[in-house]
Amino acid sequence: MQARMPNVYKLASGGYQALTAMEAFVGASGVPRETLDLVRLRVSQINGCALCVDMHAREARDGGVADERLWSVAAWREAPFYTDAERAALALAESVTRIADRPEGVEDEVWEEAAAQFDEAALAALLMAIASINAWNRINVATRQIAGSFR
Repeated sequence: MQARMPNVYKLASGGYQALTAMEAFVGASGVPRETLDLVRLRVSQINGCALCVDMHAREARDGGVADERLWSVAAWREAPFYTDAERAALALAESVTRIADRPEGVEDEVWEEAAAQFDEAALAALLMAIASINAWNRINVATRQIAGSFR
């Protein structure tokens, strides 16, 4: 496999800086890092972004996320390894990522569960994290960025 545009982030440096600033905001938001790691990994799986799946699985593992939580995140509903807050975040991440699949957008029950688990500021930051990883995924998939090339 070869990247269609290997220097996309150099060519669009202003956009790269904006997304990086978003990541800095999210990282400082108080949403637990493990929750963010799991959300980034799950969204990247849905979007088929090999670069981000590789990157975020490695970052999560290096940050202390247990292997079974990484291996089973695609089947989080059936796996016993996640907290209620993580489950709410994963459900919200899936719903926002697949927003075009439902005429109502994000389902009320998904929103209400996330709102029950996170205060408004954390919920807003979680939405920014979901939007951000979707943006990264779309850029990387469109330009066929290679898994492992970030290392």
